[in-house]
Amino acid sequence: MRLLRLARISLVGFRHGLDQMILDHAATTRIGAWLQRLLPRRRFAESPEVRLRLALESLGPIFVKFGQMLSTRRDLLAPELADELAKLQDRVPPFPTELALARLQAEYGRPVNEVFSRFDLAPVASASVAQVHFGALPDGTEVAIKILRPGIDKIIAKDMGLLDVAATIIEKLWADGRRLKPREVVAEFAKHLQDELDLMREAANCSQLRRNFKDSPLLAVPEVYWDFCGPAVMVMQRMHGLPISQIDVLREKGVDLSALSRAGVEIFFTQVFRDGFFHADMHPGNILVDTELPRRGQYIALDFGIMGTLTDRDKAYLAQNFLAFFKRDYKRVAQAHLDAGWVPADTRVDEFESAIRAVCEPIFDRPLKEISFGKTLLRLFQTARRFHMEVQPQLVMLQKTLLNIEGLGRQLDPELDLWDTAKPFLERWMNDQMGWRALLRHVKEEAPNWAATLPQIPRLLHQTLNDSRRDQVALQLSVIEMQIRSQRRISTLLTASLVVLIVLVAYLVLHQ
Repeated sequence: MRLLRLARISLVGFRHGLDQMILDHAATTRIGAWLQRLLPRRRFAESPEVRLRLALESLGPIFVKFGQMLSTRRDLLAPELADELAKLQDRVPPFPTELALARLQAEYGRPVNEVFSRFDLAPVASASVAQVHFGALPDGTEVAIKILRPGIDKIIAKDMGLLDVAATIIEKLWADGRRLKPREVVAEFAKHLQDELDLMREAANCSQLRRNFKDSPLLAVPEVYWDFCGPAVMVMQRMHGLPISQIDVLREKGVDLSALSRAGVEIFFTQVFRDGFFHADMHPGNILVDTELPRRGQYIALDFGIMGTLTDRDKAYLAQNFLAFFKRDYKRVAQAHLDAGWVPADTRVDEFESAIRAVCEPIFDRPLKEISFGKTLLRLFQTARRFHMEVQPQLVMLQKTLLNIEGLGRQLDPELDLWDTAKPFLERWMNDQMGWRALLRHVKEEAPNWAATLPQIPRLLHQTLNDSRRDQVALQLSVIEMQIRSQRRISTLLTASLVVLIVLVAYLVLHQ
């Protein structure tokens, strides 16, 4: 079966000229130059970037998903290729309803009509990993039921094995193979796919995001019904709203698009800097907007398979850099990169500062419609490569999410100024983190621990002293033991020497 899949992949690749794309970049290697002379050259009407996108679409949902993920790695790809891969659409036909019913019965151990009071046979959404049906719980609560595709784990395992083989070949043949790290990219993609295959993990992500935005007027997150969830099934509250891409309908419903665009920016920065836990797949298909009072204009989040996390150090670094960008303090930006160890220690700060200024200065004081953050990020990545900067893996999804925010902002309000919208929020966050409020908050958070620890201090101190004395005694005993062993060895050596001497003297006397 794997050989048949490999043969089909090879046929699709040859049909779209992917072999020539690889060999064009492999001419500097010995085997690449030999293969170029051996294989015939062909002409294609489409560009290499278009041919790669068409090939991935032909190979199926896993390869489409891989291309989508790869399009976010603009630190690795040429801009033309990244733009083309971003056009990939995950159009996957639904699997038969009979398989969905069988999957649910296997999960619950009883027929579906005994679990739900209503189950809609026609799916409302279908993707590469799962599909969604509407239904109702026994008490009448309307729910969305997400069901994992049958056999998807085996399909993913086979395709990931073949992707790893392809990455190995590219790494050997392509001149830039080692710099692009194709095997590491495939491993990163495999990790995200494995996370999506466990719907209990997605349910936990949904529950955490809902808790973070409880009672928020900005973002609504569905409730998870844990009694009905399992590794292959996720049951959550059905949400009512319009897709955010239906801008004309939203305007007719009385939604303030300018306020909606600003709310989207605030949601993004709240997730990133307040919580360090953010929705990393915010494309228009995963976002609805409530059009009914009293929550008109509220965002509704869907699909929680891909979430990003940031440490306190990451958040502080990002906030300092964002604020420095807003204030055009490029020296501070350069110094922050140097202090974090993201650029080599021998990098000249003034040169790095000048390079960052050349990238960022042109984008200020301009409306969003005249700024391409994708191109700005690309130029930053090119600058980073020139200074041998390592792109941090934990920020890759953040970069992708920022690009999604840019796309949403362009659709809703082309005049939106992302910088002016975000700057007050970041300044408030920095004051909360660095000022006296932060000190009071930390004291309040640690006070219960202090109350539990203070009574134990005398005992812990006594135990520490005893442990210290015990260690000293053990050290002294080990020294004495070493001395005794040394004396024994010396004594044994002297005794042996004396015996040899006596035997030698006896031999001489007898010989006389």
